[in-house]
Amino acid sequence: MFHPLSLFVGLRYVRARTHKFFVSFITWASLTGVCVGVAALIVILSVMNGFEGELRERLLSLSAHARIVSTAEGNGAAPSPQEWKRIEHAVQSVPGVAGVASYAEIQTLAVRSPDMLAVILRGIDPTEEAGDADIAKALIQGRLEDLVQGTDRVILGEVIAQQLGVTIGDTIDFLIPAVAANGAPSPKRREFTVAGIFAVGLQDHDATLAFTNLADVRGLTAETGGQGLRIWFNDALQAPALTPAVRAALPPGFQVIDWTQDHASYFRAIRIEKTMMALILLLIVAVAAFNIVAMLVMVVTDKRTDIAILRTFGVLPRQIMNVFITQGLVIGWLGVLLGVALGVLLALNVDVIVPFLESTFGFQIMDSDVYYVTDIPSELRWSSVLLIGAAALILTAAATVYPALRAARTAPAEALRYE
Repeated sequence: MFHPLSLFVGLRYVRARTHKFFVSFITWASLTGVCVGVAALIVILSVMNGFEGELRERLLSLSAHARIVSTAEGNGAAPSPQEWKRIEHAVQSVPGVAGVASYAEIQTLAVRSPDMLAVILRGIDPTEEAGDADIAKALIQGRLEDLVQGTDRVILGEVIAQQLGVTIGDTIDFLIPAVAANGAPSPKRREFTVAGIFAVGLQDHDATLAFTNLADVRGLTAETGGQGLRIWFNDALQAPALTPAVRAALPPGFQVIDWTQDHASYFRAIRIEKTMMALILLLIVAVAAFNIVAMLVMVVTDKRTDIAILRTFGVLPRQIMNVFITQGLVIGWLGVLLGVALGVLLALNVDVIVPFLESTFGFQIMDSDVYYVTDIPSELRWSSVLLIGAAALILTAAATVYPALRAARTAPAEALRYE
């Protein structure tokens, strides 16, 4: 059967068992290094993707995918409830919008002597389905239906309840910021009864949010604004792309803010961490690539006589280069393929492997006393796998260039002088 000469000889060198021990050791070390580096990259990035998804899910558990606010509220021209209703109907007809709900919120101080906490008091309508399902699922005590208009009942985050030492049935005072006629600050005091407690496992919600009836908060925010609409899309990840269509349906004086803008600092930090982690772990592949260089250089030195004989038979320098490029690519790319297979296998089974390790060695990786997330999530993205595989293939291919050039420059007469 016909084989291209370079491919045939290169594969023979890969299968040959006459290499010196050190050369064989470096060959296997290179292959293992590439495999481990690629697998580690895939697993670590999958776990970081999982944590990013977990954080996104918790952030959005009590927040909307986007919100509409009035830009005129600061000038004392807050829209009326009727105008908000008209805008709500207009937004509901935008393609991709799954639900719209009214809200009003205000920064307050929750007081229960001797403690005092800064809290966001958010008004919701318990009769609206959009968004209420997430709040109802987060409740650990009480019912959402207890937020009846005019009863001044409130649902607190678990951390707020613990720090103030309150439970269902207790009363709590809220200091509402207000300004007197002469311009001096004159906060209002309003007493609420605790009707429920929620927990989503995120400090930003459990330690800062309190829910009450929408109409009660609207009465408190009449002078300062703080009203708007919450929007849920069919796909939260499409929020930045769908926001312009929502904005086009609004009259002047309103703006749309999606969740990627509200929580931009979180996800910017995660992107930076993922990028730096990928670069650091890619160094493992780079070290393995240098091992391929060292291995091929020693093979070239060991095969100088073979190279000289091939050259005397008329083999071109380019074909000599291809012999050692073939040998390096087979070793490097085999390591990449094994690494991709191992990494994908581990990433898809993190939920099985981690509990097995914890039960075997008797420790918990994510202690519930320290972390909100106690399980290690994993989200395998095939785009990341392809990118990692391509980067590793390029690195290992680049590692073959110098040894191949050195082999091509071998002078036959010089190599055979002492043979």
